[in-house]
Amino acid sequence: MQLDPVKLRERLEPLFGDNFEQFDELGAAVSVWQEGEPIVDLYGGFRDARREKPWMPDTPVLVWSATKGIGSACLLHVLQEHQIDIHRRVAEFWPEFAQADKEKIALAQLLSHQAGLCALDRRVDVLDYGAVIHALEAQQPLWSPGTAHGYHARTFGFLVDELVRRIAGKTLSDYWQENFARPLSLDFWIGLPEKENPRVATMYAAKAGKSPEPKQFYADLITPGTLARKTFISPCGLHAITEMNNVSVRAQPIVSFGGIGSASSLAKFYAMLANGGKSDGQTFFSGTTIKWMTTTLADGIDLVFQIPTAFSAGLMKDPQNAARRMFGPSQKSFGHPGAGGSYAFADPENKIAFAYVMNQMEQSLLPNEKSLRLVDAIYR
Repeated sequence: MQLDPVKLRERLEPLFGDNFEQFDELGAAVSVWQEGEPIVDLYGGFRDARREKPWMPDTPVLVWSATKGIGSACLLHVLQEHQIDIHRRVAEFWPEFAQADKEKIALAQLLSHQAGLCALDRRVDVLDYGAVIHALEAQQPLWSPGTAHGYHARTFGFLVDELVRRIAGKTLSDYWQENFARPLSLDFWIGLPEKENPRVATMYAAKAGKSPEPKQFYADLITPGTLARKTFISPCGLHAITEMNNVSVRAQPIVSFGGIGSASSLAKFYAMLANGGKSDGQTFFSGTTIKWMTTTLADGIDLVFQIPTAFSAGLMKDPQNAARRMFGPSQKSFGHPGAGGSYAFADPENKIAFAYVMNQMEQSLLPNEKSLRLVDAIYR
């Protein structure tokens, strides 16, 4: 399908406006690309609750777990550059990981949330990188790796970051800047430089409202001892939304949920992925690596979310029997959502990329109607 920029803007503008008029959006932006080119960019609202700082075309904002898509792509690029197959074992590159019956876990299993390491028995702080890594090394899998999958909400970023450090010899944050952010001129950071802070939108917690779905997951989330609760509080720390607006926290390279960037930059990165790994005459990803992103490795009931989810190598996909598709009609699409409503995806079949970011969170960890309506309109 070929998108008509004029007609698409006519479809998206009223829906985007409704997000502010009817759905209590404070500030937001949406970016749609096709064949490596921007098609529609919309933005509006404010960066602050006092409505004194208007949202600008390049306003960066925290995207929470949408950072995991960026982190996964970095690790896949490292594997590509070092000619490492994803079915090799993690412990080959990270020997200490083999402790506690983890010697057989494959990179593919780790990337698709099948490793059983979504929660830690040892209490460690999310800002103490070394302590988290040691806790992961000592952690016994919570299920037999490869037999099931469950969303690794907080531990995932540490797992991929450590593998990038072991194989490429640098942090994932630095790898992202060197190999993608700077070459593609992307205004997206995992560890924000202090000078960028004045432009960043302030993040606001979700307002109390009706209970979000799925009800059992959100009930478990506040119930001590449940897998969902343990998953979202380990490693511990940074549980208050306001803490994420702290300049010193923004500077931390938290791969699981700390990425800050603009909608257009997030969409431009996914546009490169949707365009066969190519952008501006450069090839960033091989066909084999793009296939790792499009091929489902885990599909079914997620042990943490307790609903069907699906993952390729580090990217989320629509499960086979999805009640509501997040990533458009194509079976090849992949992306990653962030808490409260932000998300981005690539559709290689139609060479379409999409990103939505905002600063007034919703009570949801998966995409909500504010953005899903826009995606539906793109493909209508």
